Amino acid sequence: MADVKPSDFVHLHVHTHYSMLDGAAPIDALVKAVKEQGQTAVGITDHGNMHGAYELWSTAVSAGIKPIIGIEAYVTPGTSRFDTTRVHWRTSEDQKSDDVPANGSYTHMTMLAENDEGLTNLLKASSVANLEGLFGKSPRMDREVLNTYAKGVIGTSGCPSGEVQTRLRLGQFNEALRAAGEFQDIFGKDNFYIELMDHGLSIEKRVVKDLITIADKIGAPLVVTNDSHYAKETDAAAQDALLCINSGSRLTDPTRFKFDGSGYYIKSAKEMYDLFKEFPEACRNTVEIAQRCNVIFDDHQDGAFMPEFECPEGWDETSLFLKHVQDGLMQRYNGNVPEEVSRQADYECGVICQMQFCGYFLVVADYINWAKEHGIMVGPGRGSAAGSMVAYAMGITELDPLKHGLIFERFLNPERVSLPDIDVDFDPEGRMKVLDYVAEKYGHDKVAQCVTYGTIKTKQALKDSARIMDYEFSMGELMTKALPPAVGGKDITVHDIFNKDAKRYDEAKEFRDLYDSNEDVQKITKQAMGIEGLIRQTGVHACATIMASNPITNTSPLLKRTDGTVTTTFEYHTCETLGLVKMDFLGLSNLTVIRDTITNIENNGKPSFNIQDVPIDDKETYKLLSRGDTLGVFQLDSDGMRNLLKSLKPDNFNDISALIALYRPGPMDVDSHNNYAKRKNGLQQITAIHPEVAEPLAEVLDETYGLIVYQEQVQSAARILAGYSLGRADVLRRAMGKKKPEVLAKEQVPFFEGMAQHGYSREAAQAVWDIFVPFAGYAFNKAHSAAYGLISYWTAYLKTHYPTEFMAALLENAKNDKNKTALYLGEARRMGIQVLPPDINESQLQFSAVGDVVRFGLAAIRNVGADRVTEIIKERESEKGKFINFLDFVNRAPLNALNKRMVESLIKGGAFDNTDGNRRALVTIHEEAIDLAAPIKRKEAEGQFDLFADMSGDSDMTGVEITVPDIEEWDKSTKLNFEREMLGLYVSDHPLSGMESVLAGLRDMSIARLLNSVATLEPRTVVTIAGLITSVERKISKKGNAWAIITVEDMEASVQCLFFGKAYEENASKLNIDTIVRVRGFAEAREEAVSIRAQELEVPRIEDADTSILLVRLPEVALVASRMQQLAEILHMHPGYSEVQLMVVRQDGSCAVVTMGDNFRVKKDASLFGDIKAMFGPHSIA
Repeated sequence: MADVKPSDFVHLHVHTHYSMLDGAAPIDALVKAVKEQGQTAVGITDHGNMHGAYELWSTAVSAGIKPIIGIEAYVTPGTSRFDTTRVHWRTSEDQKSDDVPANGSYTHMTMLAENDEGLTNLLKASSVANLEGLFGKSPRMDREVLNTYAKGVIGTSGCPSGEVQTRLRLGQFNEALRAAGEFQDIFGKDNFYIELMDHGLSIEKRVVKDLITIADKIGAPLVVTNDSHYAKETDAAAQDALLCINSGSRLTDPTRFKFDGSGYYIKSAKEMYDLFKEFPEACRNTVEIAQRCNVIFDDHQDGAFMPEFECPEGWDETSLFLKHVQDGLMQRYNGNVPEEVSRQADYECGVICQMQFCGYFLVVADYINWAKEHGIMVGPGRGSAAGSMVAYAMGITELDPLKHGLIFERFLNPERVSLPDIDVDFDPEGRMKVLDYVAEKYGHDKVAQCVTYGTIKTKQALKDSARIMDYEFSMGELMTKALPPAVGGKDITVHDIFNKDAKRYDEAKEFRDLYDSNEDVQKITKQAMGIEGLIRQTGVHACATIMASNPITNTSPLLKRTDGTVTTTFEYHTCETLGLVKMDFLGLSNLTVIRDTITNIENNGKPSFNIQDVPIDDKETYKLLSRGDTLGVFQLDSDGMRNLLKSLKPDNFNDISALIALYRPGPMDVDSHNNYAKRKNGLQQITAIHPEVAEPLAEVLDETYGLIVYQEQVQSAARILAGYSLGRADVLRRAMGKKKPEVLAKEQVPFFEGMAQHGYSREAAQAVWDIFVPFAGYAFNKAHSAAYGLISYWTAYLKTHYPTEFMAALLENAKNDKNKTALYLGEARRMGIQVLPPDINESQLQFSAVGDVVRFGLAAIRNVGADRVTEIIKERESEKGKFINFLDFVNRAPLNALNKRMVESLIKGGAFDNTDGNRRALVTIHEEAIDLAAPIKRKEAEGQFDLFADMSGDSDMTGVEITVPDIEEWDKSTKLNFEREMLGLYVSDHPLSGMESVLAGLRDMSIARLLNSVATLEPRTVVTIAGLITSVERKISKKGNAWAIITVEDMEASVQCLFFGKAYEENASKLNIDTIVRVRGFAEAREEAVSIRAQELEVPRIEDADTSILLVRLPEVALVASRMQQLAEILHMHPGYSEVQLMVVRQDGSCAVVTMGDNFRVKKDASLFGDIKAMFGPHSIA
């Protein structure tokens, strides 16, 4: 049809990439394609969801395109949405392919919102389908849902998977007609259309005639659609790739699910009219439907649906809020509130009341105080909220803002009205309880967590593309390793690698060189470009939770995940735009460590206390910090931070806060962290920004030795120098931080004028401006660093004064991470704390502090469940007392605790060492013992419910009697390997015990140090580590190439080493368990995990080394600290395998021999002997 205009057709059946791993059209690309076609409107009908509804609406409106909001709904095949029975309508097996889709799960239906009521109804219907109609991962509506939410909705018979079409393909015309009539009754005579498609498929062509007949019979108009799954025809390959990723298949797989042809795109109006020459009216009906559909997403005022706090009779939110603030201040200051505190609180109350945020504060205070009352650890504050005196009074935060120099306007600015944003940390277990509490109190329909959408990132795009194109794993590895290192956790995009205008273009030269030289890389990269950035899956936001005064489904659809978690389907920023309020509930595992430490203190017979009451100026704690002994201390346990602590030598809380603010990109790039340490210790001169401002700014900059560390300093300086209000100063700070030239130029004028009015020269103003602008971008929120600094201090305090209890808590919370467990186990040993293996009579469920030792928890043993451990502990704490031996345990333990696999794990983990001692002997008889005990215990259990059982107490039941064989224990290696298998690490001993110095001489860093430097690891860093091979996995690639992954473990931690190609060929025969090796290769960090891509492996010949004892002879008078320090330094300069013994000769000629520790083992050679003799004389070497 030559006279067809672009505006004569509207695509109404359109899938975006929110039809996950099926649709390949990002919304911006979709709208752009529609705009290029000259079409005036476009629909969105994703599979079973409305995730992209708002994004399509806002993007289309901005582009001058009319948005048509809809859904391709999954509809039950005539059954209830609660019924998961699969339904089949076929009458013979040869009709199987034409039967109800998804093996009898659902049919399809297209639904469009005609007006705002229809939009709300679709949001609600979509939510009900997700919350109540899930079948696997598919949210289904039923007839009841359609009837309930049909008003304002236009429905169609849908694609070939619709109920009407399915019935027709099965030859069931009457049933098809009946279904069409039902739908027409549901939606209304003018609101139900018969939908036609033509992609050249027989399932479409076979039913066209009957569809037209049905339309005539019920008087329903026709409408044509194109089932678009991508924006342009050239995107067909990307959509095909998505289908492969979704099904786990390869492009070459002939049986895989795929679309026939490439016609599922935004076709031009002319293409659609040409395709449906016989149905021009059905084409024109798309425009008519578009004209009828008029919906608006109302961008409400921020917080329009703020949750309402239920007030007692006679109170409203404002009066109750003011009462709570006043009562809180009296409690915080013991009835004597300082005048400046009252003044600040009054000011803040005025701002909060004016902004109508009283209810918000009541709600937040309510769930925080509920958490505290129910034993849940709550953080002292997070983010700018700690700058509020009101928050401090109401128990929301734990920092006195005036005492710490925090600014309210950084949190709530009366000159820039926005919603308050109070983030709250809870211990992770408690966080879930708080979420349950708020849902119960404020309504399950008014509280939901927020969705996130995971897109296909660079590395995944390359690896997925290589896999579906049938390349082996190593090809994907080759390509991803050629990428430049990630910055801030983000890789350069595949597109930016080739975009000369991209910021990181130059860094990607290695990848482009590989691309230019390898045709396979070119093919894979082109495929990756098509799928990069498309949505792959949904997730749950780590902390964002929506709380509303009205049902959330009025504004956003809801989604129920397979684990039962309910989330919004609009991301949190969209929810906020639409007037919903986001609250941040964060889980912080360090709070669990604090909670568990205090519990351990109580259980260990020591007085309990509230962590918030500990003094903040404890000298011993600052000594620990100054030594850098902060492994396990919140925010301060990385290698770099520990080194910085040693140079800084903090002695007050401000130092901790400053460190947290400075130890991050930005300040570190300009060496601010080291400059702070140098200035504090008098190693760097403190220079004023300009002589004129030196004295006025002293109150602002003195605490940070003249450096700008905090955003609040910028605000205070603007107030002092230019007369700004703190609110106006916050606007200035934000402008400086964004570094937009036009914004900065606008802000510079009033700032310079303000300084001039306060008597400062233009030169001084320029000097201040030149310093402030770059540093404002680096400066940190002091309220946040101070609040988190308090958690750091608390954990350091506990480690200082309650080291055993702290390490037990630390080990318990790291029990699922064997590398961290090993790291903390090594730290406990370094601190002189003995960590004992699990014990059936002494261990608790978790790691516990017993006196000055830590005892392994029984539940930390592999295959041992917490419920069974609880039963075991209950039995041993009964009047019968502890278990005498293994057989006593078998006779007394509840039947459910006598699982053979679990008992074997207990034995191998060492739980019976103190009762029986021989692990091998117990493993030999444990199955027989359980087989004998089980029937007896079953009879006992039955007897408990026999009302006519003999009441005399006589019984013919006796305990198990079996002889424990007198056989030799396993050798050390076997015994420890079993222990490691059960506990995840060696506890009672270590195969490398006594070889610390040997390992130190073979490596350039310990494995623990390597793992702890993951955050600062440079790409392709070459490292050399040494340790014991504890596992070997040999693999064959699809091309038949052999490779291997081995685990190498030293005394503290383990790391995986990958051997490919030449490295594997040269070392395959050496890759054996229990072999001590030295490995050299590239350290690689992936998502916080570290591995080594091995280049070389060596098996050192330790047995050839001189391991004989070195005897050093010294007179008793030489035993002074300074001389012993000198001896230690000499020994450490000559690491090796020989043990050192010190023979102390007393004045009466008698001798005493002291064996020095394993870390003093040496290599015996002339150089060592010369050093010792030079220091202690020629007779010192015996």
